[in-house]
Amino acid sequence: MADAAAGGGSALGRRLCFIPEKFQLHLAMLALQFGYAGFHVVSRAALNMGISKIVFPVYRNILAFLLLLPFAYFLEKKERPPISWNFVIQFFLLAIVGITANQGFYLLGLDNTSPTFASAIQNSVPAITFLLAAILRIEKVRLDRKDGISKVAGTLLCVAGASVITLYNGPVIYSPTPRVQSVRAASPMLLALGDAKGKNWTLGCIFLIGHCLSWSGWLVLQAPILKKYPARLSFTSYQCFFGVIQFLVIAAFLERDPQAWLVHSGGELFSVFYAGVVASGIAFAVQIWCIDRGGPVFVAVYQPVQTLVVAIMASLALGEEFYLGGIIGAVLIITGLYFVLWGKSEERKFAQKAAIQSPAEQVSSRPTPHIKSSITQPLLSQSTENV
Repeated sequence: MADAAAGGGSALGRRLCFIPEKFQLHLAMLALQFGYAGFHVVSRAALNMGISKIVFPVYRNILAFLLLLPFAYFLEKKERPPISWNFVIQFFLLAIVGITANQGFYLLGLDNTSPTFASAIQNSVPAITFLLAAILRIEKVRLDRKDGISKVAGTLLCVAGASVITLYNGPVIYSPTPRVQSVRAASPMLLALGDAKGKNWTLGCIFLIGHCLSWSGWLVLQAPILKKYPARLSFTSYQCFFGVIQFLVIAAFLERDPQAWLVHSGGELFSVFYAGVVASGIAFAVQIWCIDRGGPVFVAVYQPVQTLVVAIMASLALGEEFYLGGIIGAVLIITGLYFVLWGKSEERKFAQKAAIQSPAEQVSSRPTPHIKSSITQPLLSQSTENV
């Protein structure tokens, strides 16, 4: 019996090995987008239920830290450099940008807008990252080539889309159907998650832009540190730890109500668990694998899928309405994203072609040339964590 079970298990493993890796990557990225889309909706639901915008990220980062810590400790023993005060200071500063400011601005923006538009604005992160990298001379811009023009045009489209979402709301172009509304009315839980009214839409969009700037700044600033500290799980664990400390300091001044630290319902508990385990821990591990196997461009191309999934989920669970300004802005941002990604892809082709041609030109002068190819750094770092 045991031998048969073992044989069946090995047969299943062999069948799974025959699944092409590219197909596995597509499945993983689709699952990742559904996971992140659920995080947008779950976070908004938690805010509507009254959870504190300071307590929520504290619990989220504690769970993420506890989940990542054992993997970081046991899997990266050999590649983890010794910790020093220089690394500690850098991790602390990165946590301010990539966790405290990033997650804080996100929750403030989400509380005043909606999950759909929070997800739509996030599509501008690759373009903003490119812009910051170009300003800091990390990214090269060649305006005499089509790849450089494409990246600049994509960045401008993303900025225009974010501006439209911020400054123009417009008429309602979609409302949940009566059938969806009746389903929500029949479910007290879904009814309780309804979209909150009386929010400051413009202020919320400004907060979300601050969230995107913080996220992009984190992606740019972490790149040189990762070269000196390549243990990515440990790298992220340290930042989660310092993020918890920073949010606790903020809570000491801004969150004086002891009741805010209590979980009052199963919905709040589920939201905290989902944010810490699914959206931070599991999603981070899946994203690292996808970036390693498929590359950062492959991962970034799937980002707009998240916006579509969020729109559907938010309509069903939150009864969210779609406005013309948000749809126009989302289209501009997604178009700009693809312009930037196409430019990056073309830039790599130019670099690879130059690396191949260079040894051929030196064959006559050097019988055994030893040439190192120089490929431009990818737009997104090899270690990225979504909100």
